[in-house]
Amino acid sequence: MPLLPSAVSVFDPDLTRLPAVAHKLDFSDHEAEVPLHVHRKGQLILALHGAVTCMTGNEVWIVPPHCGVWIPGGAPHSARATPNARLTYLFVEPGAAKLPESSCTLSISPMIREMIERLTQERADYTADSHAARIARVLLDELAEMPRERFNLPISDHPKIRTIADALIAQPSDRRTLNDWAKQVAMSERTLARLLIRETGLTFGRWRQQLHLIVALRELASGAAVQNVAIELGYESVNAFIAMFKKAMGNTPAQYFMHRKARMLTA
Repeated sequence: MPLLPSAVSVFDPDLTRLPAVAHKLDFSDHEAEVPLHVHRKGQLILALHGAVTCMTGNEVWIVPPHCGVWIPGGAPHSARATPNARLTYLFVEPGAAKLPESSCTLSISPMIREMIERLTQERADYTADSHAARIARVLLDELAEMPRERFNLPISDHPKIRTIADALIAQPSDRRTLNDWAKQVAMSERTLARLLIRETGLTFGRWRQQLHLIVALRELASGAAVQNVAIELGYESVNAFIAMFKKAMGNTPAQYFMHRKARMLTA
């Protein structure tokens, strides 16, 4: 079976100085792993279907449907997409719009989604007085007004926290306690607890729960059954997983995706 091309090999956004260019990718045609790379242009990663997990700096970001992750120009980042992911990338020239200076997740309105889709149909050499240029200007103005969402996991580059994070990301069902992890990294439980709060701003319990939410949103968006996600995350029952999700997100998984879809369709 021939190797699939990497997503970063098919389009170079930095070959143009245009304010905004867009590109669509179907990950059935590309490697799921997108290696660490960097652009001059800022990048908005928009999930049309499925989901993608990005890592930039000391944070992990999930891109569920109807949201996008904004990564400023010059920030090294990598990604992993679900096999059914269909993504649109919007690349923005530095200074072309009042967008955040740090990575974040943005809600994406249907109008913005449609304008990005329209821009994917344009060549990356449209002229400044063209219809595409006018679409790009309105798109960037609207994008700057979009609210932020919190679909990220702070990690830290501290080696002991990174060791724990890497292990839990690889096996999110791992139910070792804070005391177990303290022994693993040769620290006292109290010292590790303080270090986690200092480096991530979260207690161990809240930090692991945030990881579970990120994994759950990614897997549910890819079409996984709630029962399978609960098992993958190590919950004793589906009801326990649903209770955690509802407490954190305000709705059950089914309600959450239904409400998001309805809200974005009427925005």
